Order: sequence, then structure tokens, then C-alpha cells
Amino acid sequence: MTVQVILALGVFLTAYVLIATEKLPRMTTALGGAAAMVLIGATNDAGMFFSPESGIDWNVIFLLLAMMIIVGILRQTGLFEFLAIWAAKKARGYPFRIMVILVVITAVLSALLDNVTTVLLTAPVTLLVCERLAAPPVPFLIAEVMASNIGGTATLIGDPPNIIIASRGGLTFNDFIINLAPIVAVLLVVFIGLCRWMFRSAFRFHPDRAARVMALNEKEALGEKSLLIKSLVVVGLVLIGFVARPVLGFAPSVVAMLGAGLLVLLARLEPRKVFGDVEWETLLFFAGLFIMIGSLVNLGVIDAVGAAVASLIGDNYDVAAVAMLVGSAFASGIIDNIPYVATLAPITHDLVQAGGAAAKPLWWALALGADLGGNATAVGASANVVVIGIAKRYDHPISFWTFTKYGLVVTAVTIGLCVPYLLLRYYLF
Repeated sequence: MTVQVILALGVFLTAYVLIATEKLPRMTTALGGAAAMVLIGATNDAGMFFSPESGIDWNVIFLLLAMMIIVGILRQTGLFEFLAIWAAKKARGYPFRIMVILVVITAVLSALLDNVTTVLLTAPVTLLVCERLAAPPVPFLIAEVMASNIGGTATLIGDPPNIIIASRGGLTFNDFIINLAPIVAVLLVVFIGLCRWMFRSAFRFHPDRAARVMALNEKEALGEKSLLIKSLVVVGLVLIGFVARPVLGFAPSVVAMLGAGLLVLLARLEPRKVFGDVEWETLLFFAGLFIMIGSLVNLGVIDAVGAAVASLIGDNYDVAAVAMLVGSAFASGIIDNIPYVATLAPITHDLVQAGGAAAKPLWWALALGADLGGNATAVGASANVVVIGIAKRYDHPISFWTFTKYGLVVTAVTIGLCVPYLLLRYYLF
């Protein structure tokens, strides 16, 4: 092992520890790590910006950017506030019914948009509804963020780790729907049952408070009708473009950028309203992360790890899939699932290339383990960190252990159900 490899591994592991412990902002850590890799000669400008093997994955960056622009414009319409108030009225003020509706709405929106954006939009409105009902908001917020992580697992765009997996594995939007949506639907039903049990003390009904919620007019939340129609049409076209990729031949990032460009043209909003919701720090975090991992690719570290794992697995891909699922869930509970998947994706790619069709389910094991494992702890997924920040801002703090005591139960149950799903669907029949 050369000095350069040792230095690169030291930079990478240090960055991982800082990301996991949040001692520094994630963007600062990732860009600092990328800069260190350049200084030790592990990568260069060609490797960072132009190499498909070791450079920044521009498909991921531009897909995220485009979806942030689309959702930012959609946010101006008031649609999300409308849905929250509508849900509360449909439930007639009964807390558990409201939680069920909000959980389903959050899961579906997370599959169609992305989980971080969805919780950013729904959490403040949920706090408003809970205040009107005199219901404790913490159980509702925890349920919503876990539903967003479950629902986001179903599609290519639902959770950032899935975007990385799709790009590295050459997987389509339809591939995710076909392979992950069925089990996600089952998990969502089970999760609702878990909510009824875990948060049972939060479902006290207050008739007078319910009457106040019923007096709200959800239509007042909606803004300009023409912008809402234009936004929904463009979102529909983008989703059709994702599904029709085999016919159109466009990458998801291209479809999303075309949709974002069209919506910007149609919306005619001020630039600050169009780009105000773009999470530039997240995009820069991804860029730095890709550079660090690409540096390890350049130095042969990723190939060496992949070869070692492949020799250990042999032809036992069923065992490997279960190990990938459980191991990913465990690791994602300790560190954010985004850097974890970014690191495992090239290794999984090598395993799938070597094993062919028998090894392809490893992609789904990685996605399920990382996405669902993100529910295990407060730092397991970016959406968790976002909701905890919102709760603190509104004086309803959620401690690490408050979140984790529920998250461990949900993760254990959902991962436990995924084990027979992987084995039955891909290996036993």
C-alpha cells in the first residue's frame, strides 16, 4: 500500500467521521475532502470533471437540480398546504385518521418528488394542524419523515441514494417501479399499523378543536390557478418522460431539465422565486463526495475492495443480497445513507458486472437497505435531519433517542419483511 493510498484513505475516513458526527457542515466536509484529494494527487481536473468512472456524476447533480426547481415553483401554488388542510377535514379532526392521511400523502409525494423536498413542505403545515387539534406534533412529524423514507424507496427520484444507484447501475425509472414499488406498498400498510401502536397516546380527540379545523377553508391556501395548472401539467409530462425512457432514449436528468426549463418559461416568476428553493449546499455536497470516491477509484482502492468481496461471495448471490440488505440498513443508521450508497455503488457495480443476472438483485438490496435503514436513527437520512431542524425551530425538539427508539422498531420490521421478498422474488422461484 503506497503512501498516497494511505493518505487518501485517511482523508476519506476522516470525512466520513465528520459527516456522521456533524461536527462540520456536510458541504464543508465534502469540499474540504475533495480539495485534500487534489492536493495529494489522487485526482485532477480531468478526473474530477470529465471522467465517467471517477468524476462528478453530472446525471445525479442535474436531476436533483431540475427537480428542486420544479418543486420550488410548485410550492408557490400552495398545493401542499391545500392537501394538509384537506386531509385534516377529511379525517374530521380525529388525530389517527389525520396521521394516516398525512402519512399516505407524504409517502406518495416522496415517490413522485423526493423525500427531503416533501418533508420541507409538509412539516410546517402538519405543525399548524396539530396546533389546531391540540395534538402533540412530535409523533406526527416522526411518522411523516419515516413515511417519506419508505415512499421515496419506490422510485428512482424518491430518495437521493436511488438516483446514485440508477446512474451507476444504468437502471430506469420503470426498473425501480417494477422491483421496489410492490414491497413498498406492503411496507406502508404495515407502517400505518405500527403508528397506531407506537403513537397511541397521541390520538386523543378534542371535539372543540376538531370544529376549528373543520372551519378552515383549504381553497384559501391555493394561489394563482393558472400557475397550478401549468405546474401539474409539467410534472405529469416529466413523470411520463421518466416512464417512457426506453422509447424516448433520454436520461432522467435530461427529462427533468427539459421539464424544469419548460416550467420556468411558463411560470414567468422572479429568479429568486424560481431558484430560492434550490439546495445549493446539497448539490455541492454531492460534488465533493463524488470527487472523494472517484479519487479512491483512481487509486484502485474500490476495485480492490470489490474483488475481495466478489471472492468472498463466490456464487452465493442470495446470501450476498440478504447481507447487502441488512448490512446497508445497519450502516445507514450510523451514517447518512447518501455517502454510504455513493461508496457502495461502484463496488456493487463490479459485483453485478461479474455475476450477471444472478447478481442484479444486489442493486435492489442496496436500495432497500439504505433507504429503509435511514429510518433507524435521527442521522440516518437527510430527511430526518431536516424535520428535526424544523421541529426545533418551532419549539418542539425531537431528541436523537426519541427518534431512534421508534426508528429502530420501524427499521427492524421493514427490513425483516424485505428479506423474504428478495429471496422469494429473485432466488427461490
